[in-house]
Amino acid sequence: MAAASGNSAVNNPALGPDSDAPENQGHEFAQFGSGCFWGAELRFQRVVGVVKTEVGYSQGHVDNPNYKLICSGTTNHSEVVRVQFDPEVCSYTDLLSVFWDRHDPTTLNRQGGDVGTQYRSGIYYYSENQARLAEESKEAKQAELKDTEVVTEILPAKKFYRAEEYHQQYLEKGGRRGNKQSTEKGCTDPIRCYG
Repeated sequence: MAAASGNSAVNNPALGPDSDAPENQGHEFAQFGSGCFWGAELRFQRVVGVVKTEVGYSQGHVDNPNYKLICSGTTNHSEVVRVQFDPEVCSYTDLLSVFWDRHDPTTLNRQGGDVGTQYRSGIYYYSENQARLAEESKEAKQAELKDTEVVTEILPAKKFYRAEEYHQQYLEKGGRRGNKQSTEKGCTDPIRCYG
């Protein structure tokens, strides 16, 4: 007698949707993968209308991953920034502009010297409207880049696993050298990737 296959998301929470809810009822989540999450988080922290950022892991198949495990390349997780924003102040398209300006969406599984599937380019949406806007923005970026292929994936946001505490607001706290970087809204100071 064959066993019932069941719903894979029920059997493996990592494959299910991100079921967390924003702290404020009027706010929304957005989730982006654009290489190392430290610099990406700082860039989103500076956006007017972004009320909270967290870095973590998503899109993989292992429940409760940690940094060492996702760096092994065996879990398929992406390093992501989950952004909580107030759509009355900051539109989702504003966040998409930050995403496209922050990284190179034409390099598969890498950003600069960071190489591996965890550094891939991805937009992970929470609604059909976000999915539509993400696709439109990708088409616009592809038209801008002409002959270079945009490899950004656009998928539903899967379960978000918050990264270890030392990764949270890493560059704001000063990174490994203790050089704190500004999170002031509208700040345009260059982002130093390792603080």
